[in-house]
Amino acid sequence: MKLSLRFAMALFAALFLIATGRPAAAQGTPHVYLMRGLANVFSYGMDDLAAKLNARGIPATVYEYGQWEQVAAQASAVSRADRNSPIIIIGHSLGADAAVEAGERLTALGTPAKLVVTFDPVGVTTVGRASGRFVNYYQSNNGYGKRLASGPGFRGTLVNRNLDAVTALDHFNIEKSPMLHAEVVASVQALKARPKPKPAPAAPAVTPASQAGAPVAAPTPAAGERAATNTSQKAM
Repeated sequence: MKLSLRFAMALFAALFLIATGRPAAAQGTPHVYLMRGLANVFSYGMDDLAAKLNARGIPATVYEYGQWEQVAAQASAVSRADRNSPIIIIGHSLGADAAVEAGERLTALGTPAKLVVTFDPVGVTTVGRASGRFVNYYQSNNGYGKRLASGPGFRGTLVNRNLDAVTALDHFNIEKSPMLHAEVVASVQALKARPKPKPAPAAPAVTPASQAGAPVAAPTPAAGERAATNTSQKAM
């Protein structure tokens, strides 16, 4: 009887460690995909932002807005291959419209973006079936920018930042703002921070035979890079 009790307790300890003692696999490195707007020449703030992210060890690549479908497919594949690494999509003007569409597509693909940042979207005003966090920097008084609203099927978080009062900004420089860049970089870096694996719990002590009856205590091409140059040749 005593031998059976010891065996049962040892088996419990082993099963407990198997069930709870393995730390979760660390998530992969975030990748940022940025999209320029009209004619691929008015949104070079995207290149500057990509350079800042790359300098901090966060892979970032720049595309033209018409490539959003390919960007979504590539981002989804990269994330799956890299332990579900976080996807971040950023765009300006028509590139902001494309960022919203890419965010919706990524959700449909089963790999929703963790963060979508839009600078003055011009045509898209609703975020549809998508998950993740959407942050929209816009001006309603510059003749171009639009506020975003959540539409049917939206399951994420949407934040609109109205910048009408910042008179130094307009549609053609809003994506170049060092202040907004700093906010975006901080948000992306927060996604890069990986939680420490939980330590394995201690195994429950085997009760001595003399105390057998006692209870047991449970113990993604960036500015300046060839890839960015190749992927951003087409005008909108």
